[in-house]
Amino acid sequence: MDEVKKPRVGVLYRGISTEREVSNKSGNAVADALREAGYPVELIDPRDVPIGELTRARMDVAFIALHGAFGEDGGIQSVLEVMGVPYTGSGPLASRLAMDKEAAKDYFRRAGVPTPEGVVIEAELPEELQLAAARPFGFPVVIKPVANGSSVGVSVVGAEEGLATALRKAFQVDDRVLAERFIDGRELTVGILDDEPLPIIELLYDGSHFSTTIKYTAGAASHVTDRRLPSNLPERLQAMAMAAHRCLGCRGFTRVDIRLDSDLEPYVLEVNTIPGMTATSLLPDAAKQAGINFTELCERAIDLALKAGQRAEVRRTVEV
Repeated sequence: MDEVKKPRVGVLYRGISTEREVSNKSGNAVADALREAGYPVELIDPRDVPIGELTRARMDVAFIALHGAFGEDGGIQSVLEVMGVPYTGSGPLASRLAMDKEAAKDYFRRAGVPTPEGVVIEAELPEELQLAAARPFGFPVVIKPVANGSSVGVSVVGAEEGLATALRKAFQVDDRVLAERFIDGRELTVGILDDEPLPIIELLYDGSHFSTTIKYTAGAASHVTDRRLPSNLPERLQAMAMAAHRCLGCRGFTRVDIRLDSDLEPYVLEVNTIPGMTATSLLPDAAKQAGINFTELCERAIDLALKAGQRAEVRRTVEV
């Protein structure tokens, strides 16, 4: 019997965002794993390829490893939908909602998912009004771009004198900035694969928050799965992560970031629709704890993308 021919995979990486270098690492890691598993793989940088060339003639399925703008915000997903190319991860609307922290918080609240209080501050406001908008949460306060990832432009401000600098830093990345109540406590993450939660990982690191440098420096943070939590809390955290994932309409795989306060009350910070796929990334580590190695994780993502593509094709046929 002939061996089943594996689909041609276009790994979309690098891109146009401030997270281009992280996307480069994710894309190469995915491409290497899939090639070793026997898949025909092409690395594609959308910055250098005309959109009209992202077609079924070029690939059977797209593995999106684009972090940030035109990767996580629904842009590339919309293009692939038009081209009829199946792709990994969530659809355009869910991607856009998850990327926009203001919109995501609104959906979390409506779904009963606890999330820290926050307010969006516009770049066009005079500086004194920007500062006034951020002060009600007290200090420390988190200042972050509304639509960006990898902690780029994020600061945890401990006192009034650092607030203006933090706002300017965030406004360099986005013209909308979120001032958010800082949850001073433990940081955890729950990966989700095929609508099922993966083992909870706790992050241990030096510093006030999981910064870009810590995220992508090997050894800067420890990923711990055996830290003790009250007996009922792990199930609650996984259920909360699933609720956040589902209320945004996500699919395939995501990573939900959570912080516990001093009373061990959890708050969802955000849902990442295109989690990092590097040697130091959290989703692959969580999958590993569930007995799924990196190559298997990439293959599962491809399988889920093809199934989603088949369902979309059936819907289009019925509508016609």
